[in-house]
Amino acid sequence: MAGLPRALQPLRHRAYRLLAASLGLSLLANGCWAVAVIWQVVALGGGPAEVSLVSGLTFTGTLAVALLGGVLADRVPQRHILLAVALMQAVPVAGVAALSLAGAVPLWLLAAVGLLGGVGMGLYYPAYSALVPALLPEDELLGANGLEGVMRPVLHQVAGPAAAGLLVAALSPGVALLVTAAAATGAALCVAALPVTRVRREPAAVPVHPLRAVVADLSEGFAYMVRTPWLLATLLYASLMLLVFLGPFEVLAPFAIRDRADSGPTGHALVLTAFGVGGALGSLLISSRPLPRRYLTVMNLLWGLGCVPVAVFGLTTQLWVMVAAGLLTGATFQSGMVIWGTLLQRRVPPALLGRVSSLDFLVSGAFMPLSMALAGPVSEWIGLTAVFLVAGLVPLVLAVVAVLGARMPADELAHPLDRRPAAEPVVTPA
Repeated sequence: MAGLPRALQPLRHRAYRLLAASLGLSLLANGCWAVAVIWQVVALGGGPAEVSLVSGLTFTGTLAVALLGGVLADRVPQRHILLAVALMQAVPVAGVAALSLAGAVPLWLLAAVGLLGGVGMGLYYPAYSALVPALLPEDELLGANGLEGVMRPVLHQVAGPAAAGLLVAALSPGVALLVTAAAATGAALCVAALPVTRVRREPAAVPVHPLRAVVADLSEGFAYMVRTPWLLATLLYASLMLLVFLGPFEVLAPFAIRDRADSGPTGHALVLTAFGVGGALGSLLISSRPLPRRYLTVMNLLWGLGCVPVAVFGLTTQLWVMVAAGLLTGATFQSGMVIWGTLLQRRVPPALLGRVSSLDFLVSGAFMPLSMALAGPVSEWIGLTAVFLVAGLVPLVLAVVAVLGARMPADELAHPLDRRPAAEPVVTPA
């Protein structure tokens, strides 16, 4: 596998191949679950309120354990956490599938499994993010994040939902849930074959009560975030960007497609598919090249520029223009995410990476529910055109403010990441 392109070079390592396979199967399972559970609720006679209950509990579970997930990822071998998460998904979903096929699944159980799945997601991301740099040399982390950026939209946003939809239509929600459990079981088997890597932090010199230890760990993570200008500025910028952008794109785009482009669900599906395809292409492109020397500036400007095409949803009546805007936005957003993941794994101390990853999730996504809630009322107040112009143009201004305010150009030159590291990386045998 020595002749692999730069973006695929991490696959030379057996341990990473297992981890990537487990990630892909987990993404597939999550995509299947998102569709299968909706139609299972409908099959039970439920409506939007019941679907919202299951989805809301999933999101609640993720938020509830995100910080704890970061602490665990820095204290417990990440392989153990990922295995527990895969089993938390596989076993309960298999039980629900069996009850569904028997015609005896209750709504409360679907809600409980949704909550448990959300808890698993809150534990998964910090552990996965902390494990990747323990398996790969530093100069291959960009490729690994690029592969993740390709798999996430393809498997989670396209293949998983499509497979579940076809299975529900042809057979039943129970069969789709059974396939979901099978994919999660495959992920667990891949993780079980991973070697156990050491936790990269020094043990405490004096035994501390577990609760005090958790509080101390969280305080240490918060302190690192606050005293690190590039990290704090990027997270605050991301939270404001998503506040301005996400609600219009997720909530209002379907109405713009319907009213302006005279299309319906098919047009909306085309825009979302273009967003996912753009994300995959952008990830592959950015990971096929060396990491930009101006990585902080490029990353933040990619996110800011990626919002600009969304302005056309308030201006055009052509569906193909909206589809092209979705493609460009997906490509630039995911390209920035590939750089971001690599940046965290390269510049955050290994002993803090789990906690910083969980803070990344919480801080950057803090205003996402608010953005969704405000999109509709604000559009009625100022109109769709004005909302999409704000969503498209304000994030670019915020990106420039973040880059200059945190003095990112000087920081990235003082900490270059476009050179091969001199230190010997931690790797596992291929």
